[in-house]
Formats: sequence, C-alpha cells, structure tokens
Amino acid sequence: MTYRVLFVCTGNSARSVLAEATLRAWGGDRFEAFSAGSQPAGRINPYALDTLSAEGIATAGLRSKSWDEFSGEAAQHIDLVVTVCDNAASEPCPVFFGNFVRTHWGLPDPAAVEGSEAEKRAAFAHAHAVIKARLHAFLVLPAEIWADRTALMTALDRIAFIQSDHGAGTG
Repeated sequence: MTYRVLFVCTGNSARSVLAEATLRAWGGDRFEAFSAGSQPAGRINPYALDTLSAEGIATAGLRSKSWDEFSGEAAQHIDLVVTVCDNAASEPCPVFFGNFVRTHWGLPDPAAVEGSEAEKRAAFAHAHAVIKARLHAFLVLPAEIWADRTALMTALDRIAFIQSDHGAGTG
C-alpha cells in the first residue's frame, strides 16, 4: 500500500518543501509526498532548493502551493498530515481538517534567519538535518503500525522530538 503524506506549513517555501522532496526521494513505493501552505509564498526559497540540490535530491516540479489543493470533495485522499511550523516562535500553525492521521513536527523557520549568506545556508542545512533525522525514524516504522491508529500517532509524536542525526532532543 502507498500512503500519501502532506507536509503543511504557513508559506510552503522552505521546511515543508524540504520534507516533501526528501520523502519523495527516500519513500520509494511506500509513500507519496506533498507539501502545501495556508498562506503560500508563491515561490520556493532558493536556499531550500540549493540545500536539496547539494544533497542530490531532485527539485523538479516543486512549487509553493495552497493547501486548498488538498481539501474539498475533489481533493486526493491524504493519509497523514504533518505540520512543521514552529509553535515555540509563536508562528501560527495551520489547522487542516479531514479523516487522516495528523502530527506536529515543529521546526524553526530557516527562511526567517537574518545574517550572512553562510548563516542562512547553515540554517537551511540544520533544518534539513532535523527533517532527515525525523524522516529516517519515520521510514523505519513497521508497515503494520498503520493498522493501529493509536500506536501510529504515538510513534509519530515521538519523532517530533528528534533534533538531528546525532540523537533525540527533549523539546
């Protein structure tokens, strides 16, 4: 079975796109990945595209889009919605309704970082490292966990605490 995963944020220009492209690259036949925003920026952040390209992850076809494409009667079925906005920074997190599993993997917005070129690139590299670590944990979940919604939600919520490939954080 193929599960459809939607990563949602506000602008759909950085974090959600990094997650979408990475899961597309790694998910094989098990997952279809998408991303959207409640207030799409209308373009993908160039640092996000550079970060993905530097790691050999395809960027063709990526675009900033509204979550409206994934709601309503004509929308394709989604199995899992992952919000990636940063509640710690009081960033408004979109609320998305539907019959799917949802989890929150909060992450500071690398596009909000001000500073030198190197600092901006470092912020995107760090955000992508966290996303990759979380997706590694997601991809090793046993297929049968999808049949137990409570166990799946518990496992997904635990993944939110992973901060990098170097281990799990506490918040």
